[in-house]
Amino acid sequence: MSTIQTHGILPARQIADYCEQGYITLAHALAADQIQPASLDLRLGNVAYRVRASFLPGPNRKVSDKLKDIVLHEMNLAEGAVLETGCVYIVPLQESLNLPKGISAAANPKSSTGRLDIFTRVITDYAQEFDKVPEAYEGPLYAEISPRTFSILAREGSRLSQIRFRAGPSLATDALIHELNAREPLIASGTVNIDGGLALTVDLSGGDGSNPVGFRAKRHSALVDVDKKSALNVLDYWEPIWHKGSLILDPDQFYILASKEAVRIPPSHAAEMVPFNPLVGEFRVHYAGFFDPGFGHSSGHGEGARAVLEVRSHEVPFILEDAQIIGRLIYEPLTEAPQMVYGQDMGSNYQKQGLKLSKHFKTYDGAYRS
Repeated sequence: MSTIQTHGILPARQIADYCEQGYITLAHALAADQIQPASLDLRLGNVAYRVRASFLPGPNRKVSDKLKDIVLHEMNLAEGAVLETGCVYIVPLQESLNLPKGISAAANPKSSTGRLDIFTRVITDYAQEFDKVPEAYEGPLYAEISPRTFSILAREGSRLSQIRFRAGPSLATDALIHELNAREPLIASGTVNIDGGLALTVDLSGGDGSNPVGFRAKRHSALVDVDKKSALNVLDYWEPIWHKGSLILDPDQFYILASKEAVRIPPSHAAEMVPFNPLVGEFRVHYAGFFDPGFGHSSGHGEGARAVLEVRSHEVPFILEDAQIIGRLIYEPLTEAPQMVYGQDMGSNYQKQGLKLSKHFKTYDGAYRS
């Protein structure tokens, strides 16, 4: 097996090659849409272990060894099972890895997972960090799943996480973002702020008042089947937020908001929302950080797409103001031109998005304003 020399994020074609060559081992054949433009969806295996607490195995232990000490209950996912809020589950994934030298990987929740407030992380054997797969890793992958707001129905084959592969070190720099923006503006309008990534600000302006500025999740709602699209009524699970200008984030509440900026990801690059600096706000934003090549770029006339923000306050109430910086995007090149990009004949759920809930909910038209 040869070593890849080119640095950057691997696009879909190379991911498919990895599956064929055995760098990625599959318990079952690939699903038709499992490979995304610059990532691979990860599928749940047939068993879930409810555990006492979250954990990392550390440099000298496998996940399976650690599980023996902390499993409370074993659940069969073949026919589906309910994963309850406030509980932690470990699920072996159907994909395992045998990465070549020079190739590492990183995982993130899928967009729809983050928008349901499902805290999901990937763990490897000997891991000292979540969602990080070291260079030349050989072994299984596990998902840690902890629903925070809605209990969920999941089953074998459900996809909650995605993985992105990188050749060599990260090439993400502010200089790269400046270069890309000079070639073609990375936001559709407004001031470009580049400092540790491309700044995104929250939109609480309310526009013409016909649409909410965000949604606040309702506690004690019904079950969400993670594999059913457009099945749920929005108002059964969400409270629209209509007031504008500022918003008090209540501790332990979950919010869906949107950026003011309509962003573009060139087809030659992938992007990621980086962890938010806690020194400028007592809140967490964006579980699902991957932005695929072509996001907001190929949407009709390339008018961009707003980033949907999954926001949760920490220990104290926090006032979020309109146009406050709430996250930053970093960009990385692909190792080669992609054969497919986000939104191009692939049924992408969030191309041209504004404020948008996960794919599980029916379209909300704002008719039931309170």
